[in-house]
Amino acid sequence: MKPLLILASTSPFRKQILEKLNCPFHTFNPKIDETEKQGETAEILVSRLAFEKAKAASNAHDNSISIGSDQVCVINNEIIGKPGNYETAFAQLSAASAQKITFYTGLSIINNVTNQVDTIVEPYYVNFKSLSATQIKYYLETEQPYNCAGSFMCEGLGIALFDRLEGRDPNTLIGLPLISLVELLSKQGFEVLEADNK
Repeated sequence: MKPLLILASTSPFRKQILEKLNCPFHTFNPKIDETEKQGETAEILVSRLAFEKAKAASNAHDNSISIGSDQVCVINNEIIGKPGNYETAFAQLSAASAQKITFYTGLSIINNVTNQVDTIVEPYYVNFKSLSATQIKYYLETEQPYNCAGSFMCEGLGIALFDRLEGRDPNTLIGLPLISLVELLSKQGFEVLEADNK
């Protein structure tokens, strides 16, 4: 019996990305503490949280391959989280204006049949346009991206904020590096392009 894919996330965006692979999967709320630990770099933080999410899902599902992912935005060497409100989002986008911002996305895959674990961190770079206060205000009031790292949704109007995007896989910016995921699943014996995984 093939292991069941479990996406350790309640994010509708990650769910939509994983659906592109046309493989059956279940979602799971990992309910972990996502607080940053003192001295953690962005890479260590997203790697740890992705693993902890996948581990929570793996512990809750027998015969499964669990997928955990976490993302942070880094502006001027400072980790930027989800803004939560207009004021914080305005400050974040003001700081991002005319800057090259790095997003780090952690991806962890745990196969509890074979006990194989693979965790990677994938960077993605966003070059912002020079944004006026009026543009930032209009964007925030229109899209209200207060639950998104970096205060924007690139899959919506947020694309208008950018001058250039740089990275291996545009899905990474939305929160799930799909090209890397396919590679890691293959490494663990789960081939996306085979009919028996459907």
